[in-house]
Amino acid sequence: MRATTIGRMGLILLLASACGGGSRTYEKVAAAPAMVASPAEAPAPNAESYAKIDENPFMSVERAPLSTFSIDVDTASYSNVRRFLNEGELPPEDAVRIEELVNYFPYDYAAPTGSEPFALHAELSATPWNRAHRLLHLGVQTKRMEQREQPRRNLVFLVDVSGSMADENKLPLLKRSLRELSGTMSAHDRVSIVVYAGSSGLALPATRGNDTATISAALERLSAGGSTNGGEGIELAYKVAREQFDPAGINRVVLATDGDFNVGVSSEDELVRLIEQQRSSGVYLTVLGFGMGNYKDSNLEKLADKGNGNYAYIDSLPEARKVLVEQGGSTLVTIAEDVKLQLEFNPAAVAGYRLIGYENRMLRAEDFNDDEKDAGEVGAGHSVTALYEIIPAGQPVHGGNELATLKIRYKAPRGSDSQLLSFPIANDERSLADTSDSFRFSAAVAGFGMLLRQSPNRADTTFGLVRTLARGSLGSDPRGYRREFLSLIDGAERLSPDSAEIAR
Repeated sequence: MRATTIGRMGLILLLASACGGGSRTYEKVAAAPAMVASPAEAPAPNAESYAKIDENPFMSVERAPLSTFSIDVDTASYSNVRRFLNEGELPPEDAVRIEELVNYFPYDYAAPTGSEPFALHAELSATPWNRAHRLLHLGVQTKRMEQREQPRRNLVFLVDVSGSMADENKLPLLKRSLRELSGTMSAHDRVSIVVYAGSSGLALPATRGNDTATISAALERLSAGGSTNGGEGIELAYKVAREQFDPAGINRVVLATDGDFNVGVSSEDELVRLIEQQRSSGVYLTVLGFGMGNYKDSNLEKLADKGNGNYAYIDSLPEARKVLVEQGGSTLVTIAEDVKLQLEFNPAAVAGYRLIGYENRMLRAEDFNDDEKDAGEVGAGHSVTALYEIIPAGQPVHGGNELATLKIRYKAPRGSDSQLLSFPIANDERSLADTSDSFRFSAAVAGFGMLLRQSPNRADTTFGLVRTLARGSLGSDPRGYRREFLSLIDGAERLSPDSAEIAR
């Protein structure tokens, strides 16, 4: 019996201890003895780990008028969820970070026109899954940058060549992905490759970006074997990046791994401290996750967060093109650092609220003005979408009154002092039919995430509702990302326990 067959028949997820109390590993077991595979066919235990997520609760505006969080532009959760569904399994609940699902998709937000790096798009309508509540959609758009405008790139590919990377969807896919990125580079760029396993080494010294033959040959020589000394590889990669440092360019380590660090510096805390020390040099970190079975999402998300970088999961070559080529500017070119958002609600209009997602990005209200507090980074062309479910105040407040004020605090790249922007948000509610495609599609994705997480706040959310919202807001969808989402809705509905019960 194949592992995917067991998944379709209704596997249950058993929680076991992971690397630290804040993460979980998941072991798949058959739901009944009759469905257990024979020893020769039994799949290896699933040792993937995900940080535990406790959903944001509803907050009273009277007690907590300020909602403060760090911006997040990671997209790894969406492509990882897609991988599970394409394999015929529901993802573990903690693999579903709703903000990363929502922010996977491009939205049609107007770019800033002045000197500021951000523009705000705000909409308010009834919450599709709870018509007594309101849904506030916030879209923050950064300045876009054409590829010809991008600064020179000093990139060090830090490649995991340990034995756990031998599978086709790991090192072989990784090599094809890096070839896609190297094909976009010019003679002004520099590329290096550091490898790590039982020991680390320089597989490609700094090479001109347009020397594709040399880069391709170095990638071709990479092969998997040994155990993983992640800490030693990271130290060497940052050393190489500092040696080639370009004050006017992009200086970045691109870590590509399944996150299974098991030799040398291996604890999450040690790796995080190492990354935090290195980011002060001006060399940032992009993390690309690969593979399944022993995938350590909880490790990789934390490293990207602390390394002033972003985190994507590569489940296919098209996903590699999306992250590294189509969105290369937003992935690699940082235009603002330590970006924090703070929403202050008007108690005359709002009685309570909850931020959907961003659980591991929440900040205290006083952190907003603290320039020593680390927060998220955004790249050229990035958009960030946040959704708030709002409980209206008892007395209706009509259009023209202020619903809330959004403040954005950020630093220029490698800057030390933050700058402040402020945007008033009018209490201008419109019917759901009159909202933008961006509003309705993001609501569909959020609802999908709540169903996958079995959220206690999902209220009247159903796969049918999610499908209707998504179908009615596909827009132009030139690359088919939104149409693909429809197929994931169908797959998740077939696998959901509720659907199985109805079928019986």
